[in-house]
Amino acid sequence: MADRDIDDGRARPRRMTTPVVSVAAAIILLILIVLALASCDYRGGGGGLQFWRRDNYAANACPRPASVTGSEFNAQEIGLRQLRRAAFRGDFFAQLELGSRYSAQRATDKNIEDPIESSVWYAMALTNGEGYAPINRQERGGFGGWRPLSRFDDCRAFERHVAYERLDRQLSQMSREEQDKVRDRVVYVLSTQDAEGFRTLARLHDGLYGPFGEPEDNREAREAWGRGQPGPNGRGRHGYWTAAGLFQRNDVDAYLYNYLAVQTGDVGAYVLLKDFEASSPNRAQYGRFVEAKARQWVPPYEFYPNDAPQSGVPFSDESRPRGDAYEYALSRMGGELPFVHVARALRYLGVTDTVALRPEDLSKHQIETLEAMLGHPMESRLSYLERVRAIQLAAVNGSSEAQLVLAVMYAEGIGVPTDYARAFHWFDQAARQGSPEAKFAMSSYFALGVAGVADQDKAQAVAFRIESALSGFAPSASRLQAVLAQVSRSQRR
Repeated sequence: MADRDIDDGRARPRRMTTPVVSVAAAIILLILIVLALASCDYRGGGGGLQFWRRDNYAANACPRPASVTGSEFNAQEIGLRQLRRAAFRGDFFAQLELGSRYSAQRATDKNIEDPIESSVWYAMALTNGEGYAPINRQERGGFGGWRPLSRFDDCRAFERHVAYERLDRQLSQMSREEQDKVRDRVVYVLSTQDAEGFRTLARLHDGLYGPFGEPEDNREAREAWGRGQPGPNGRGRHGYWTAAGLFQRNDVDAYLYNYLAVQTGDVGAYVLLKDFEASSPNRAQYGRFVEAKARQWVPPYEFYPNDAPQSGVPFSDESRPRGDAYEYALSRMGGELPFVHVARALRYLGVTDTVALRPEDLSKHQIETLEAMLGHPMESRLSYLERVRAIQLAAVNGSSEAQLVLAVMYAEGIGVPTDYARAFHWFDQAARQGSPEAKFAMSSYFALGVAGVADQDKAQAVAFRIESALSGFAPSASRLQAVLAQVSRSQRR
């Protein structure tokens, strides 16, 4: 018999609807909570609920490619070389990994800890379009912003957030001189990446972009500028000002790097330069000034500084010649540059005790010593690039003879592409150390006026020629004697 309530002598059925409604409401509430949690921001700093947030890096970081994640405990140097090769070629994850290695996030990397080098590669990762260019273009729609495709964009955004945080912390603990080293190394690496590298440098100095050349409305850029939504820990409110100020905004510098991108022969760079000129009323007026400045521009370094921490693992320069001009210039090292100049550079560097006459006269140990100094793999074979690096390394370390040879190489396009600005720079460095041949070359530069690198200046030309003659350089001395003889004849007449 059905249960009944007795009221005034009448029987009524007991109601069963209240528990069912409560359970249904609880289920709906639970679904809404799950959706809200799914749509939470990965940092808890911009929308969504906050209490689920995790600070564990591994939980939010992108999965690393297999070639980057292996254990390097017993092969640390090999691992760093592999990472540097990939990082110089623009691999976003290799750049992040180098930043982490040099900041000694792992205990096994403590021996290579170097905040300057770590900051360089975190900065390079932040400039890298692979970190912020959208991969998944599907709109976030539906309940809670469901995204049915991968969350790779989110993990890369998290990686950039961490890179900004670590870079800001490291830079804030550096002197101005150390910060300048970070900036100069980034400029050098980007300058080895042809037109794309120069365009990135232009964005770094353009006030219409984020701190590291990303779109101004990029979430991490806004956070760095202190414009993001503040989270419970204040992130997004104070910004990462030291990191954001590493590259100062300057229209002239932005124009300069856009112009240098055009000089590489890239067609797209010309279109972007015109867009840059049209983006602001005052920018086009810098054209003539920037053109003259670009002809005299040289990178901050001849090659990446091969300083090394106490571990003895050098910071190798993994930029490689690209294009026909580079390959042709390298191929000329074999037949057009006497090997004696390379051998003298090796002796100056302490690799050899005597000047070898031929490459075959170098021992396996001597070649490997140079390769170790450069951070190159031990192949026991002196490549053309290593011959160039030997002369560059000797020139950087003060050899006036190597400086003179390097200047001639740039002037003639042997081993390196023709670059009159760099040739003038190294002639000048050698002349300052008293090289009579360099002084004679400087006199020719000022006598002719070379492509805007050195304006024509007859007085400077005569001064350098006299100095060269007094130092005993025969061509200059004979030229000076001829001039004096002509003057004497005209006076007798």
